[in-house]
Amino acid sequence: MRAQEAVYTASYKVMPHSAAGRRLRARFTTAGPALTRHILVEAAVIDTNNLSNMATVDYAKVPIQTKALYVPPLEEMADAEFCQLIENVQDKRELIAMCVAVLSHELRSTFETVEVSVVDCPDLTQPPFDLQAPGISGNATLVEIGGPPYLMPLVQRDKVYDLAALLRHLRRDPALLTGAGAGPWPYIGVNCEGIINLRMQDGAVRQGTRVVSVQPVGAAKGSSGYLQRRLPDAETRTALLGNYLLSDGAPGKVLRVVAKRRVGADNFITAIRRALQARYGERGVGLGGAFVLREGRVKHHVMPDFSSTALCSDEDIDRWLHYFEMRAPIVHVGTLVTADLGLDLRVQHFHGFSAHGDGGHYHYDTTPDSVHYEGYFTPADTIVRVDAPRDTHAFGRD
Repeated sequence: MRAQEAVYTASYKVMPHSAAGRRLRARFTTAGPALTRHILVEAAVIDTNNLSNMATVDYAKVPIQTKALYVPPLEEMADAEFCQLIENVQDKRELIAMCVAVLSHELRSTFETVEVSVVDCPDLTQPPFDLQAPGISGNATLVEIGGPPYLMPLVQRDKVYDLAALLRHLRRDPALLTGAGAGPWPYIGVNCEGIINLRMQDGAVRQGTRVVSVQPVGAAKGSSGYLQRRLPDAETRTALLGNYLLSDGAPGKVLRVVAKRRVGADNFITAIRRALQARYGERGVGLGGAFVLREGRVKHHVMPDFSSTALCSDEDIDRWLHYFEMRAPIVHVGTLVTADLGLDLRVQHFHGFSAHGDGGHYHYDTTPDSVHYEGYFTPADTIVRVDAPRDTHAFGRD
């Protein structure tokens, strides 16, 4: 690897009706149905011999937006039994019970067996979850950092974020931050998946984050493996993009969702999100939490090192990613939201890790007849959007 990396040249094919195409069309003439030009992409100069001290994004200098998420009022309860059950309960617990009614009904079109209930959160510090706090309650907030446009068409290596610094900036202590994103490539040395699991208490960090990278580095697709590693407490960086649940890490009432034997086309998270979206439309209900694949196998991807050629479509990304079938039990953490809210959001994103080394970006189960999911989720009151890309696109969000 070169000691200094600053400028990349790529053949960048952009459809003219896209936002990127419109911007480029103002600078170049079109040729045929698509724009094909060699575009000079400038990145920050990165000293790759001193990555341990690489500067991270200054949160005081990037846009941070906060929006309220929708909390359905009590009268919107779809199930009379649940209305009677919680008629004297307000706010968050109302939303949880509403989700019970909606999901109990809607998920049966995707799974043969469905159990949805409101429970006291189990101790999530225990196996298989191994989170860094016992619960996911207390000031629950969804956080999205960066986005796919910082990874593709070409990587912007200067988009490195310190998650502990973010918690301090948001004045969140105690805090539990869990979810899915890119891992800290400056620490690992290559691009990687991040399964974020970070606790802050009285200013001290306890790190349970895992990262998964393609092994050996540079291996061809179809001949590679993967390696899962746990980050030390002192390494709190991530890169490019991420979707996290931020809470106090406290015990509390949560939504428990059990689903077995898939009979529909959607994966576990998509089925939950679409069920809520069908009820609430674009009003924006957000959930975060963790689920475990107790039985069966799932398809995950692991990102290889950054592409030296531009990735300009979902087809390009599919050819670049390395896919693997992984076995239970695997714990997944992440978020979902039913609407974009004008924030350029990734509407669902979950990554998984395991005691046996399997992990990556969750796509769907590959054993529908035997699959068994068990998840614990909490609704969020707000979403915080950090450093949203100014120039955006719609690919790379599966």
